[in-house]
Amino acid sequence: MRALVLLCCFVASLLLSGQAEETEDVSEEVPLRDRSHIEKTLMLNEDKPADDYSAVLQRLRKIYHSSIKPLEQSYKYNELRQHEITDGEITSKPMVLFIGPWSVGKSTMINYLLGLEDTRYQLYTGAEPTTSEFTVLMHGPKLKTIEGIVMAADSARSFSPLEKFGQNFLEKLIGIEVPHKLLERVTFVDTPGIIENRKQQERGYPFNDVCQWFIDRADLIFVVFDPTKLDVGLELEMLFRQLKGRESQIRIILNKADNLATQMLMRVYGALFWSLAPLINVTEPPRVYVSSFWPQDFKPDTHQELFLKEEISLLEDLNQVIENRLENKIAFIRQHAIRVRIHALLVDRYLQTYKDKMTFFSDGELVFKDIVDDPDKFYIFKTILAKTNVSKFDLPNREAYKDFFGINPISSFKLLSQQCSYMGGCFLEKIERAITHELPGLLGSLGLGKNPGALNCDKTGCGETPKNRYKKH
Repeated sequence: MRALVLLCCFVASLLLSGQAEETEDVSEEVPLRDRSHIEKTLMLNEDKPADDYSAVLQRLRKIYHSSIKPLEQSYKYNELRQHEITDGEITSKPMVLFIGPWSVGKSTMINYLLGLEDTRYQLYTGAEPTTSEFTVLMHGPKLKTIEGIVMAADSARSFSPLEKFGQNFLEKLIGIEVPHKLLERVTFVDTPGIIENRKQQERGYPFNDVCQWFIDRADLIFVVFDPTKLDVGLELEMLFRQLKGRESQIRIILNKADNLATQMLMRVYGALFWSLAPLINVTEPPRVYVSSFWPQDFKPDTHQELFLKEEISLLEDLNQVIENRLENKIAFIRQHAIRVRIHALLVDRYLQTYKDKMTFFSDGELVFKDIVDDPDKFYIFKTILAKTNVSKFDLPNREAYKDFFGINPISSFKLLSQQCSYMGGCFLEKIERAITHELPGLLGSLGLGKNPGALNCDKTGCGETPKNRYKKH
């Protein structure tokens, strides 16, 4: 009995001492890092009025609707690429996407960049997988949470196309409006962490397709790792396949770097490149930033000066994307127009070949199946390359047209030569004029430092072909 009493007293003393240590830890304040470099680099303290780009965006929208969209709709380009451009997307702010494994610090990084830690605006963070939703952080006059179903129903926003991924996904989409100056110029998107197990397949919505939608529209993509999660599984490999062609937008972040000693940090840095090398097939690898993106001060006896310089470099990258908002938007619409033109030329060539091979006694389905199964036999793609000034690197996958024509019968299309009217002109000529003159002219006016507000559609007419000032007359 006495031994039992002594044991109880010992356990009680341990509990009391543990509570005392915990109280000391709570009372001890963790030193926070100076944020002045964030405000300085992103120019958050400047009171200069925002540039009025409404006239340029109105002009860009009119070029798209009058010169690009008619051909896009006529040849059902959206069913090939699953990329529909809305007015909300044309006028939207730059989008920064945060992706990577679970619990690597994506949400913490957003809290740190926006200064949301210890406020009611902050994103929930933790050591376990905490983010199960796609969270879109936007600017608003006051803190406001917007359900995904409301975001998809609002045509004024750029997220209405997300409705095609189903109601299960919309329940996992959330928008948060925050009155923060940085969000006046950019939109942040936090994504669920990648979990390399079978649970990944049980999300209830097409996770990879949703990621692809955001990747296609992101101006900057932060792929975040930490020293404990460098292994590349099937899901991460799939993600990097989806990032192919967007290497210029990718920035890789090795987070929580101050947790490692110098020698170990060098080994982890090399291991990260070793893991990612098979997934990124480009001559110049993406930029890797090594730091710890959270509000607490760097740990002592670490490379604090290096981490701070890396952080400033990342902020400069972010600011560059914000400053080049209009240039990137015009270039994106022009790239889209080039792809629509190539698609229309290919469908026209398939249709022309089909008409040439059809006779009175031919079976139309068998004739077209032969063409689709082996387009090289009929020189479909080679003819496009030879006659239409198209780069072979811009040609879509041949296999994609088997699925495309499986849904859309060839008889539902008209030849390009028949897509003309007396008043409206020819669809092909209009999109080519937009690619070669109108969009480069709009881009050139920005490059010359012309006041964007001076581009008034009421005075000049947005439908007119803008003059290219770089061209010698």
